[in-house]
Amino acid sequence: MTAQFLRTIPVLRMFDEAKAREFYLDFLGCKVDFEHRFAPDLPLFLQVSLGDVVLRLSEHHGDAAPGSKVTIEMKGLADYHAALNAKKYRYARPGLVKQAWGATSMTLADPFHNHIEFTEPNAS
Repeated sequence: MTAQFLRTIPVLRMFDEAKAREFYLDFLGCKVDFEHRFAPDLPLFLQVSLGDVVLRLSEHHGDAAPGSKVTIEMKGLADYHAALNAKKYRYARPGLVKQAWGATSMTLADPFHNHIEFTEPNAS
């Protein structure tokens, strides 16, 4: 049997469930795939997705370090950028950056200082 590698699912640290939901669900447009707590008063482990992109958000100490960066390749960045800015989210008004390596990107910082970079290769 030959090994197959299917996908990467990053884990990002979070510290406040309400702020995480506001940013990832309300602003970015992710949906909740599952959420887990070992008990009602213990930290949350939450999986969200946006299309085929899957992210795990964790309040558990040691699961991840704040300040991580995730790059998400996509199509339709200009439309997504316009949709995000139309929401007039209080904490972010992202811009588009033409990169020297032939891509356009948009980087957002979540409430926990993790950076989500959306990128689309420029048309050739």
